[in-house]
Amino acid sequence: MMNHLMAFIIGFLLDLLLGDPHSFPHPVRLMGRAIAGFTRKLNKGNRRKTKGLLMAVLMILFTGGISFGVLFVSYRIHFTVGIFIEAVMTYQCLAAKQLRVESMKVMTALRDDGLEAGREAVSMIVGRDTKELSEEGVIKAAIETVAENSSDGVIAPMIFLAIGGPVLGMIYKAVNTMDSMVGYKNDEFSSFGFFPAKLDDFLNFIPSRVTAILMIAACNSGRNFDSKNAYRIFKRDRLKHASPNSAQTEAAAAGALHLQLAGDASYFGVIHHKEFIGDPDRKPMLQDIRRMNDLMYSTAFLGEIILAIGIYVSVCCICL
Repeated sequence: MMNHLMAFIIGFLLDLLLGDPHSFPHPVRLMGRAIAGFTRKLNKGNRRKTKGLLMAVLMILFTGGISFGVLFVSYRIHFTVGIFIEAVMTYQCLAAKQLRVESMKVMTALRDDGLEAGREAVSMIVGRDTKELSEEGVIKAAIETVAENSSDGVIAPMIFLAIGGPVLGMIYKAVNTMDSMVGYKNDEFSSFGFFPAKLDDFLNFIPSRVTAILMIAACNSGRNFDSKNAYRIFKRDRLKHASPNSAQTEAAAAGALHLQLAGDASYFGVIHHKEFIGDPDRKPMLQDIRRMNDLMYSTAFLGEIILAIGIYVSVCCICL
């Protein structure tokens, strides 16, 4: 268990240091290829909902089995090899650094190269149509994706890593990747992606709320965030989304920054009407992207500390 704690901490630090170099092989990209292959084979004909469930089960079994096998062999070789491999796998489940890097590209593009460049940059990190977004819309989209992925890409995998190591962490990433690829309510994926989307909602139900609470607490990190308003907007607006989870962190972030987020958005050329989250106290500014990232990092550090303490306490209890 102490090996697990060491790997948990080292993996988090590796993520903050390295991010996601495109030259480095990443399991999520392999998951994406597998999901794309399953989708081509299964998303046709009748019983697509059942086929989507089959894909979800197979992805969970393959991902969990391979992850367990790699860890088992690594620790059989030597405990230091096991810790190293577990730390690397932990690092590959987290996305705090890469989330910051990609969202800050939006800020840099808007500032240095104008609106078109900003639209192009934000299109790399959001699923909505970006060609018609105003500068304010681009900034809001970047802030929203950092807020939402503070849970999906950072705290949620961190929680599963703390509970079950990289085996559970990788299973979570597989489910989350399936949802991001096929969890759309359109003609192509509404049936096939039904179970992957529902499974993602289930796995994120508690983590999304934990992340929002951590984010509210992290407002006290001394960076001029409003924790009281974050809590107020969280209580009021956290269910203003078709997903039971997506608005949790967006509401906390909107309150912390005194911004109004969400609202109508276009996906695949179709306008989706969404409620606003937060109050329009002021217009979003370029620097708000950096501020949102600062809040995300503070949330990540707070989550890591609390979960590491939890692992340590559980080790001590087992040893008694």
